[in-house]
Amino acid sequence: MLWTAGTAYADKPTSGAHGGSNGKSVYASASYSTIKVRQISGPTRGKRGSLSSVDVNWKPPACWYEPVFTGQELKDFVNRNDGDGDVGIHESWFGKQLWTDHYRDGKPEHNFDDANTVAEGYKNWNLGKDGYFWRSVAPDKSDPDSWDCGRIMFWQDANVVPKVPHAPTPEMLAEYAYNKVQVPDTEIKLKPTAKSTVNLPTWVWQDKGKFKAITVRAELPRTNLWAETTAKPVALHLEPGTQDATTYPSSGDCRINDDGSIGTPYTQGDADKTPPCGITYLHATNGTPYHLKASITWHVTWRGTGKANGTLPEGTFDTTQDVNVQEIQAVNR
Repeated sequence: MLWTAGTAYADKPTSGAHGGSNGKSVYASASYSTIKVRQISGPTRGKRGSLSSVDVNWKPPACWYEPVFTGQELKDFVNRNDGDGDVGIHESWFGKQLWTDHYRDGKPEHNFDDANTVAEGYKNWNLGKDGYFWRSVAPDKSDPDSWDCGRIMFWQDANVVPKVPHAPTPEMLAEYAYNKVQVPDTEIKLKPTAKSTVNLPTWVWQDKGKFKAITVRAELPRTNLWAETTAKPVALHLEPGTQDATTYPSSGDCRINDDGSIGTPYTQGDADKTPPCGITYLHATNGTPYHLKASITWHVTWRGTGKANGTLPEGTFDTTQDVNVQEIQAVNR
């Protein structure tokens, strides 16, 4: 704790945020981003969930910098909140004098980084200048990587992205949007519906239109930065819930058709046929159902400002369905 006319508080990695999630509290806290996210294509109804990356080592950005205040807005914020708020992810200032010393009267302050670098002060909140004060942002302050953004709030002229580590880029926005993609529940249709029968195939399918590409757009206000992240369904993977089963295809990977359908619907008379997507169980369940896991793989691409584009790790979303399997005895005379 550093005591002056105000208090500078440097925290240790903890979860949570300062204040609420709207209005004035957003600007007091470095846990809230001004990035605007909206879905611009794909299904929006029904039960949905977030993707899980198939790359266990990948994660969206832990921290970045973004514009928060004009000079006048910073001055108004300090006067309105009595100087109580975050000047960086892990540093909060309480008391007006800390703010006025640095942003009004030009007093240097130390950044909260490993090198303990010095941030030069500003005169009169930079009033009259065209630009913004930028601040670090971390959705999860308990993430150790959030400590990589250690600069206190700094000035950047308008229409310019600062050339500092962890400055926002179209790719960063695309990665941020990755976790905002909401995909449909993976529940699939089975035939027979009540009970499967030992050694007879269970057909698996989904009607057309269920699984379509989904695009989410992320924009960072007060910059020209934007990105669109698109998740396209490419395959359904079946795990029967027991080793005593045969999947069709043998890999358990069923192709998703261009119209968003999977497999072929069961029709009467197909009981002895091999389904393009399905399972044959080899042993009955005897009161305890098998847990059939169905996972959709989504191929993820992005594009953004300045014709930037690329790919992100494929994502999966799965559900588990109970399957009861009966055994029918045949008697020969």
